[in-house]
Amino acid sequence: MGSPAIALPLPLNLMPLNRPLIPPPPSSPADYFASLLQTCLRADNPFAGKSIHARVVKAGLLHISVYLTNNLINVYAKAGLFTDAHRLFDGMPLKNMFSWNSILSMYAKGGCINRACELFEKMPERDSVSWTSMIVGFNQMDQFEMAVRTFLNMVSVRTVPTQFTFTNIFSSCAALEALDIGRKVHSFVVKLGLGSCVPVANSLLNMYGKCGDADTAKVVFDRMRVRSVSSWNAMISLYAQLGRMDLAHALFEEMTERNMVSWNAIIAGYNQNSLDLEALEFFLWMMKEPSTTPDNFTLTSILSACANLGMLSVGKQIHARIIRTEMPCNGQVGNALISMYSKSGGVEIAQRIVEQTMTSDLNVISFTALLEGYVKLGDLEPARKIFDSMRYRDVVAWTAMIVGYVQNGLNSEAMELFRLMVGKGPKPNNYTLAAVLSVCSSLGSLNHGKELHCKAIRSREGLSVSVSNALITVYAKSGSITGARKVFDQIHQNKETISWTSMILGLAQHGLGEEAMSLFEEMVHIGVKPDHITYVGVISACTHAGLVEEGKRYFELMQSKHLIVPTMSHYACMIDLLARAGLLYEAQEFIKEMPVEPDAIAWGSLLAACKVHKNADVAKIAAEKLLAIDPENSGAYSALANVYSACGRWDEAAKIWKQMKDRGVKKEKGFSWVQIKDKVHVFGVEDSLHPQRDAIYEMAAQIWKEIKKAGFVPDTDSVLHDIDEELKEQLLSRHSEKLAIAFGLISTPEKTTLRIMKNLRVCNDCHSAIKFMSKVVGREIIVRDATRFHHFRDGFCSCKDYW
Repeated sequence: MGSPAIALPLPLNLMPLNRPLIPPPPSSPADYFASLLQTCLRADNPFAGKSIHARVVKAGLLHISVYLTNNLINVYAKAGLFTDAHRLFDGMPLKNMFSWNSILSMYAKGGCINRACELFEKMPERDSVSWTSMIVGFNQMDQFEMAVRTFLNMVSVRTVPTQFTFTNIFSSCAALEALDIGRKVHSFVVKLGLGSCVPVANSLLNMYGKCGDADTAKVVFDRMRVRSVSSWNAMISLYAQLGRMDLAHALFEEMTERNMVSWNAIIAGYNQNSLDLEALEFFLWMMKEPSTTPDNFTLTSILSACANLGMLSVGKQIHARIIRTEMPCNGQVGNALISMYSKSGGVEIAQRIVEQTMTSDLNVISFTALLEGYVKLGDLEPARKIFDSMRYRDVVAWTAMIVGYVQNGLNSEAMELFRLMVGKGPKPNNYTLAAVLSVCSSLGSLNHGKELHCKAIRSREGLSVSVSNALITVYAKSGSITGARKVFDQIHQNKETISWTSMILGLAQHGLGEEAMSLFEEMVHIGVKPDHITYVGVISACTHAGLVEEGKRYFELMQSKHLIVPTMSHYACMIDLLARAGLLYEAQEFIKEMPVEPDAIAWGSLLAACKVHKNADVAKIAAEKLLAIDPENSGAYSALANVYSACGRWDEAAKIWKQMKDRGVKKEKGFSWVQIKDKVHVFGVEDSLHPQRDAIYEMAAQIWKEIKKAGFVPDTDSVLHDIDEELKEQLLSRHSEKLAIAFGLISTPEKTTLRIMKNLRVCNDCHSAIKFMSKVVGREIIVRDATRFHHFRDGFCSCKDYW
């Protein structure tokens, strides 16, 4: 007897109406349903599959045919209905290899790699599909080492890999940059005769490319009898990655067929290799091709090129095209637009794009570009709002915001954000620490510097050269030159130029000219090449130590041996060197022979020396030149008036003060500060605002009496006002650095070092008084003024009265 007749209704929505609804006649009802299920897969219609499943159950065919059940499992697996698929699998009385592979592939490719592993271990036997499914699953979960290990196990049990296995294992090797393993797998491919298979050869090209082996990749490419567009694209991308755009260009020209990946590869290659004009040329060529339309990748690369070139007008044209074609301005294109406008002077437009799109999707590169735009404008409030609204803020975003504050001189905000980062953000890296350490350098905050040093050591970032260099600067600028030298000596890697330069600059600031020169000679001797900043350091070291001939020698050596063309900084150092030594007329001659016009710093150095050496004639020339460059420079008026006063030319001094007043130029006020228990206390002359005012003035008066008993004679000539001697002495006793020292004495334990910072050059009277104070109170007092450090100890100063 034949099989009973069974009604086989076909769901009408399985196939388009212009195609036959009924497949070829099946050999059995089970085969017929299986054929319908395959049609469901092609039509991507899992709901029809469920309907057929119901019909199969109703017809009593479930589990009668393994082939039919496998097709049902496959439909559910491809639809992501894992529970339904596994229920069918568990109910099968008989399972074949396809049954196991279907359920295994479902879990492996569906991200359930642990379930896949469990199932894989239970399989009674495995074939190449089973092993390949596991390799694919591991790759999708970025477990590339497990994928390679699985492949090696597969080969060890003599299961022959398929071309699909090889394409996936080469992807694993590429991700791991495991060139040695990739080469061994390549030899296996050759033995199996799959070298001419285009997908395998393309995956080989990709693997060698990611591992940086261009030579072998070229051999593989040349041996391919048949090449797809992907083959050419892979080689172009490889050459672009290696910076060989000439070879990439040559291959691109050879191509008979190109797709968007080809154009994107060549345009992105030029952009990533800083050949942005060439990127634009290829973009214009592409736009003339009728069959090509730029996609997100093209636009991202070309907008980056516009940003690097500062081509705002071209960027605007591309933006207009994006709007005309109704492409969404979010994701990578939106970020590229923001970067382009921010870097090209259109930060306001960039801000509007941010407001119109999702700010939380802003990436770090765009945020950094936007931040740089706001830094140039000096307006960081909008940048902070964007930063606060970002969904994902990695260490680069935090560091960019901190650096933005630092570059704008907002040190308190930088420190506050850093503390927030330590408490709630990602772990700071060496760039973050270096940025925050620069804040400590600006503030001269030794305690904060030490705290960050400890943090760097604990996080092992202290081992990085960039952090070590920043620490050298912090210790040097905070008055601890021994701490700076200790960090310098502990740099175990080869010290780079910036490390030597940082240390030389630190020694120069502390007036240790001989040590700075010795370190410079050691640097040159071991073959480290000094740069222009190194020479600024060693010449300024000679300046602070009065080593005129040595400074001249280094200025000549810089040009003759290291072929460094002097900059304005070097010329200013030389003027300062000569002028401080009293060689004012030689300094004037040096200025006349300079190939460039002196800047405000150069004339300011000459003017400051005129005050020390009481040369009113040269001072007048220097002041006039300085005011011609910077009419609002209050220091020029003050210095010239003070020179006149020092020379007893009171009428001329009064005229200068009147000129200054009439022109609305405000005199820069002198102030000093000292840090006590993480709090900075600032003092002005005759400061009366401090809450401990009475105690401070009492201590200041007491110390004043004691140093006078010890032989100190107030230098009333330092008071450049025509007033009586008693009033002059009272003014001298209340200079800001003296008040800061008095506060330090009442606020710190005996015998501890006091560190005082001052914004202007310390006056003669204070310099002499602090020498006596250091002896009377038995403390080291370190004062950093506008030009250098003074270490006062036992009645002497490290500058040897030359400053």
